[in-house]
Amino acid sequence: MEPEFTSLTRRIGSRLRAERQRRGWSLSELSARTADQLSKSRISNYEQGIRRMGLEAAHQIAAALETVSPAWLLLLDECNPLSDDELRLLRGFRALDENGQRQLLEMAQVPPSDESST
Repeated sequence: MEPEFTSLTRRIGSRLRAERQRRGWSLSELSARTADQLSKSRISNYEQGIRRMGLEAAHQIAAALETVSPAWLLLLDECNPLSDDELRLLRGFRALDENGQRQLLEMAQVPPSDESST
């Protein structure tokens, strides 16, 4: 592996390890949260920089962590992970029906998104 890619792989692994440890999770716990699709040894290899995480694995791990994006894990986006309060708000919002979500957005004065422009 090229030296610059070795460094990147280690930084990705460090970011993953820090985020897992921030939650107090073991490698086994994170593996279980991926429905055991990623073994604890594979996750450990990512964390140690032995193996580079691909997009599919980053997506699975981000979903398990809930507060980060795959792009953040792969050092493509520097937007910080969600705080506990932000995560609580997001979960509450997602639990609402469409009418409840619309009312909450109106209360927060958030204009509707224009999905046709994306």
